[in-house]
Amino acid sequence: MEPILTITNLTKKFGYLTAVKDLSFTINKGNVYGILGPNGSGKSTTLGIVLNVVNKTEGSFHWFDGNTTTHDALKKVGAIIERPNFYPYMTAAQNLRLVCRIKGVDRSKIIEKLEVVGLLDRKDHKFSTYSLGMKQRLAIASALLNDPEILILDEPTNGLDPQGIHQIRKIIKDIASKGTTILLASHLLDEVEKVCSHVVVLRKGEKLYSGRVDEMISSHGFFELKAKKHDELIKLLENHTSFGNIKVEDQLITAFLNIPMDAPEFNTLMFEKGIILSHLVKRKESLEEQFLQLTDHTEL
Repeated sequence: MEPILTITNLTKKFGYLTAVKDLSFTINKGNVYGILGPNGSGKSTTLGIVLNVVNKTEGSFHWFDGNTTTHDALKKVGAIIERPNFYPYMTAAQNLRLVCRIKGVDRSKIIEKLEVVGLLDRKDHKFSTYSLGMKQRLAIASALLNDPEILILDEPTNGLDPQGIHQIRKIIKDIASKGTTILLASHLLDEVEKVCSHVVVLRKGEKLYSGRVDEMISSHGFFELKAKKHDELIKLLENHTSFGNIKVEDQLITAFLNIPMDAPEFNTLMFEKGIILSHLVKRKESLEEQFLQLTDHTEL
């Protein structure tokens, strides 16, 4: 695995507030990484540090093999960490020509990148006429002009309508499929689950989990249950080694499995124990359930 970015024991303090605490993880080439956490979890601060716009307090990070200066490494990075900011009276193509001049990139890239983000037919329209989703897509095109090895996005779908969210996510997947490594920060569990191959979960600046998304959600699933003998069912589940966490909301019991078990097998087990189920549904555990268990059910 070829490392793109390595973060080691990174800490950032703002006075008495510790925004990032002893954070370590590695971004390897060719994957889509999500930094997941609620607002204030340290996502944007972490991105700001590695992009040299925020000074670290302790720890270290290095790009690529560690022998490249951050200044030179950032020439191979594309990043959007703020709202798209272009000249409103200029067209998309004119704005990108300006970016090419600043980055020292050949103008021939403009058409190619506008096509990637689906804005080629709007290249001669002024930026001020663009919707929020189109502005975000133009920002992605701008970040891709230097053919970066890694694209960094901070909350890429924030504020967009469902259609805009779908378009941005599709573009991210398309870019990744062509070999560009992507690192995105998001507070949306759904976004990370649908777009990312790997995830780093943060809460209050601390890492709670780092690894593949599919490994995080590769649990045995859970049952949603109801029965007249409600209390007896809960007690049985709590004392049975096949089950881990048990949640109760109103009369609905959610029982997370420690081992593989299908619904008929479970139903037979309950019947043998004298419990008749009025409701039995088996579900696959989502990233949301995993996240809530990881954070002791702290809401996002």
